[in-house]
Amino acid sequence: MSVASLDPRKFAERLPVWLVSQGPESDVVISCRVRLARNLAGFPFVSKLSNERALELCQILREVLGDEALAEAARPAPGAAATAEMIWIEVQDTSPLVRLLLRERHLVSRDLAPVPEERPSLPGRAVAFSRAETVSIMVNEEDHLRLQTMAPGFQLEQAWERAQAVERVLEGRIEPAFDRDVGYLTCCPTNVGTGLRASVMLHLPALSMVRSELEKVFAAAQRTGLAVRGLYGEGSRAFGDFYQVSNQVTLGRSEEQLVGELTELVPAIVRFERTLRENLLKERRPALVDRVSRSYGLLRTARSMPSDGALAHLSSLRLGLHLGLWSHLSAEDLARTRVQIQKGHIQALSQDPVEGETMEMSEGDRVRAAFLRRLLAAR
Repeated sequence: MSVASLDPRKFAERLPVWLVSQGPESDVVISCRVRLARNLAGFPFVSKLSNERALELCQILREVLGDEALAEAARPAPGAAATAEMIWIEVQDTSPLVRLLLRERHLVSRDLAPVPEERPSLPGRAVAFSRAETVSIMVNEEDHLRLQTMAPGFQLEQAWERAQAVERVLEGRIEPAFDRDVGYLTCCPTNVGTGLRASVMLHLPALSMVRSELEKVFAAAQRTGLAVRGLYGEGSRAFGDFYQVSNQVTLGRSEEQLVGELTELVPAIVRFERTLRENLLKERRPALVDRVSRSYGLLRTARSMPSDGALAHLSSLRLGLHLGLWSHLSAEDLARTRVQIQKGHIQALSQDPVEGETMEMSEGDRVRAAFLRRLLAAR
């Protein structure tokens, strides 16, 4: 396993395939994620873990996660060219900017990698992730291990199969905290049982334009035991018309049932969004053309652009692209831009030399606007 000191600029320039490639149903489904929460027998939960014990556990897991078999299980696909190697980063050794970059890439959570203005970082917190970034394992977040696997488009089964492969390797090397009657034991009672959270990231601009229809999707998800959240999961807002649909229940059902319920619901949401897009195109085409043109014009000329505003305008361009109303950037270009305009990425790409502390919000808004103007100047 490689112990990395990330170069912020190179990291921001090189985006993983799962974030920018166009998988199945990619006009609506951005990506899929499977997360497994696990704890080690013999150690207190993280909420009761002393700094000394956290450091001890971190060292044990560093050796476990460096196993070549685990890196092989994390490979994007059998025989894939991507290097089968895990990268290890200890959070306390990183700058605020690197922590922000890791969060924006969905490799770590806010809880694991806070920036100084939020709260100090605690000892014994780390992350191991594959070179392709399709697998990420957080150490001592809410649980001792948070295993995440990601896949582009609607490939939930692929993400689940990869999670199973990595977990099989892990359980050959650690003893999980497990109860025969209850299942896997976790710090939060809502994760007890399977410890599984499966989620699908969706782009729903048409449903967002007709709030009554979006509310129907929320209601249908709740009836199925699913939750609809924002871009960064629990507690986050739906910037740029991006929503996460995930399971809420982990106890009393098998992993296959939980993945299956999400697999059944998502195609219905995809059909609903596509139908509404077609109807809006027939009934409100001039308004849609105006919306896309305004967003394009603002992104090409604005001198200051907040991240939520940029995401909203990029959402309009993405809708216009898939409806045949706009074609100046490809879907891959828009996906790349959506990642690189975030606060940490835009700083890493624009500063020379790159500073470790995060820039002020007003400066970030000006830099983001300049980045978008350059991108669209010749389009």
